[in-house]
Amino acid sequence: MHRFAGMVAAGWIALAGAVSAQDNPVVVELFTSQGCSSCPPADAILAELSDRDDVIPLALHVDYWDYIGWKDAFAQHAFTQRQKAYARTGGWKMIYTPQMVVNGQDDVVGSRPMKLSKLIRKHAEQPAHARLTVTRDGDAIVIHAEALQSMRPCDVHVVRYDPAKEITITRGENAGHTLTYTNIARRWDVVGRWDGQGPYEGRVTVGADTPVVVLVQDPKDGHIVAAARLR
Repeated sequence: MHRFAGMVAAGWIALAGAVSAQDNPVVVELFTSQGCSSCPPADAILAELSDRDDVIPLALHVDYWDYIGWKDAFAQHAFTQRQKAYARTGGWKMIYTPQMVVNGQDDVVGSRPMKLSKLIRKHAEQPAHARLTVTRDGDAIVIHAEALQSMRPCDVHVVRYDPAKEITITRGENAGHTLTYTNIARRWDVVGRWDGQGPYEGRVTVGADTPVVVLVQDPKDGHIVAAARLR
């Protein structure tokens, strides 16, 4: 465990009253890096979110901090590109860490739990656009989606993640700290395109008991219209 958790405890009280939205969970993506000294408080908030059923948190480790002297063991350039894509669709002038993106639409500094709480509640209270179910069948998952209102075509994403990993950092801004990271995105695949009209059915081999998140996302504006998780 790391020493930064206490830094966010007071603000985190605001998130204790979770909205009941288990059938329409809110997705929180944290763009973070092991080389960023401002990130551990946000990493701790993401860890707290992982205990909730109404929120699906994912940590996307970016690679643009690697030059400082510590190469992030989880960083992928594809996650940096995903963050840049959000900036384009959202009209944001910059990307940064720690940045949280809520349901692909709103962003907030990841170490600000009060603002994050308001965004989570805002999205949880919106009517669901689609009904998404994901079940296991051996080493595969079966995906089923139905539209609940008018929708544009969407991409179907399958994300495999590690629930938790402990890393001892010896160089860079966090040198000397042993940090625990949670819900770490490790493999991210677009597995299909759904027209948003008729039902969608898909089957993807992921490995037995592999923790996985499925997202249905509008590629035009980044809105995540539905999500489901198998721990």
